[in-house]
Amino acid sequence: MSVRSATAEGAPARRLGAGAVRGLVHIGLLGASQAGVTVTAFATQVILARGLAQADFGRFMATVSLTTLVVPLALVGTGEFWLQRFGREGARAYRWVRVSGRVVMAATLAAMAGLACWGLLDRSDPIGGTLRVVLAPLVAGQVAIALAVAVLQLRGAYSRIAALQLLPQLGRLSVAAATWVLGLSVIAAAIGYAAVAVGCVGVALVLLRPLWAERLPLAGHAGRADGARRRVPSTRNTIGGSTPFMLGSVFYLVGLHLGVVVTAASLSAESAALLAVPMAILTAVFLIPRVVYQQYFLPKLHRWSRHDRTAILAAYRLGTAGMTALGALCAAVVAATGWVMVPLLFGEEYAAAVPILALLALAIPLRFGSASVASLLTSGGQVRQKVFYQGIGAAVYVIALVVGIRSWGLPGAAVATVATEGIQFYLFWRCVQRNVIRGEELPRWTAIRARLANG
Repeated sequence: MSVRSATAEGAPARRLGAGAVRGLVHIGLLGASQAGVTVTAFATQVILARGLAQADFGRFMATVSLTTLVVPLALVGTGEFWLQRFGREGARAYRWVRVSGRVVMAATLAAMAGLACWGLLDRSDPIGGTLRVVLAPLVAGQVAIALAVAVLQLRGAYSRIAALQLLPQLGRLSVAAATWVLGLSVIAAAIGYAAVAVGCVGVALVLLRPLWAERLPLAGHAGRADGARRRVPSTRNTIGGSTPFMLGSVFYLVGLHLGVVVTAASLSAESAALLAVPMAILTAVFLIPRVVYQQYFLPKLHRWSRHDRTAILAAYRLGTAGMTALGALCAAVVAATGWVMVPLLFGEEYAAAVPILALLALAIPLRFGSASVASLLTSGGQVRQKVFYQGIGAAVYVIALVVGIRSWGLPGAAVATVATEGIQFYLFWRCVQRNVIRGEELPRWTAIRARLANG
């Protein structure tokens, strides 16, 4: 073998090895950031639970959950839609940016107005109504951060994603601390949350400016497509393309937040507070697969779906087994430590939430496995199929919540959550088997290990 050929063969290996190291560093940065976000968000809820009366804490968390459920409707799936379009079209995807941006602005304003009007007109619970009005800006804050994160993903700027995600949580933590130390009211806490959201909008607009100006350096793509602006898509086509992502986000968040909202309406604010505590823990744990797939692997999976079939098959085998095992480990830790940590952190008045947490821990490995297989549907041209099954899961959850809460009260909400996660995992897995894997032979574990070693 000549020196030239040896160099040619060795260079890709060295590049791939360096790529593996960079990938681990990027995932590490995102993981460290998410750990910070998780700890900060959890600490915020602990401090709020300590600083507010249980009923006020329940009202506050139910309203925050409601605004979170509204966010995907305001975002219209635009962040994930941008990742898909740029992953497939490269620089030509700039043609989608301005029209989708206008759609998001209109939807966000409509969502905020709807929440505010509901709060003003519904005076059956004056405190709850006022909270809906005051917390309406949270929708704009979360939409802006989601778009900015998508921009940083397109740039491959993972360290900046880490800092951006931590920013709103630090602001909320400061508000919670002030509420506890100064004895502020629940309305004052809501005003603080709204102020943090407005600040996040300002930061996000700065990060979005290069994308709007079509000067964003795109990771994995070179150059710029001339004449891309001459083929601007219509608003109808843009909404049609992004709607599956929007519905997917809605259905995802339904499983995290609808239970608290329904419990507050069906039982009491105190019951909502007892459910909000274990759901806060689950929400924090569920961020782990979102870091791995939504923030790091999703842009890569979009590219692999077009150019690297072997990588997709390896991602299925390794991801499904690995994420489910990791979820089982996390579930064991949560169930084992919850009996001590919940009363210690939140107070003895929240001890009744411990059995609920033990039940909900069963949902963790199911959600981890679902995240792995669902990412292959998102990147493999099966988005609408994925959303269809998510819709089935959301409908099952709504029915299960109603039946479960009426039959068993608060534990019924936990049973409904676990059952729905199991059904959702099975539906995703069957869909991937049928439409993505299609009976192909999966790579052997030795080949997967070799690929990981080379990047």
